[in-house]
Amino acid sequence: MDRKHASDFPQEVLKLFDGYVHGWLSRRDFLDRAGKYAVGGFTAAAMLESLRPNYAFAQQVAKDDSRIKPEYLTYPSPQGSGNMRGYFARPANTAGKLPGVVVIHENRGLNPHIRDIARRLAVANFIAFAPDALAPLGGYPVKEPADKQEEVAQQMFGKLDGPKRNEDFIASAKWIKGHAESTGKLGAVGFCFGGGVVWRTIGENESVAAAVPFYGPQPPLDTLAHTLAAALGVYAELDTNITNSAPAVMAALETAGVAHDFVVEPGANHAFFNDTGDR
Repeated sequence: MDRKHASDFPQEVLKLFDGYVHGWLSRRDFLDRAGKYAVGGFTAAAMLESLRPNYAFAQQVAKDDSRIKPEYLTYPSPQGSGNMRGYFARPANTAGKLPGVVVIHENRGLNPHIRDIARRLAVANFIAFAPDALAPLGGYPVKEPADKQEEVAQQMFGKLDGPKRNEDFIASAKWIKGHAESTGKLGAVGFCFGGGVVWRTIGENESVAAAVPFYGPQPPLDTLAHTLAAALGVYAELDTNITNSAPAVMAALETAGVAHDFVVEPGANHAFFNDTGDR
């Protein structure tokens, strides 16, 4: 059976899939609820398979690309989980120091897509670091079958200590900012859960100078009112649960007096930047 596109499915199915990838619905819940939208022999299970990520298709910069030098590095998180691990990517040929970008993943750990984003940033002449929140549990589950990795990663993510996890992300920003190859200028980009982490990071510490959170949940607004970071919030029109919070976030940034802007992509669903899927 041919793989369908997200645009072939009712919006209700896409909302159910969003609940599945965020852990609000189990696989069984998705299949049960999506079943009523199955048409023409295309079952709920086939819908789920069509919407799953395809990392090989979406990859833009290969890990052995001659333009970059990627590697895994450890960093200290004394207020969090202790020793943490992440994916570091730098340009292969550069003279002098470069600005850094910390890349914050979704609620499924350091998957191949996030590593690819770090490599894309290295090609764009940044040093990029993507921490793996799952490091205390052994890291993103690369030894699982490819079609099970995201589901297992999501289950692992739910077992993390939330306060320690937050400290681990804050520590990663401070670490890459102070890296020997960094100019000390640091940006942050994050997606979904990671977008929320970016909002919280710029509100609770001064490590980040510029931030681009994609469809990130609203942080405590009183912290944003004191941020020093410039911010570009990116939202999806159809992702109303999160996009409806944008005006309040913008008001907080107005109070802070920092450079800021918001983009709401028309007709777009949550996770539209994640090009491993068709949303």
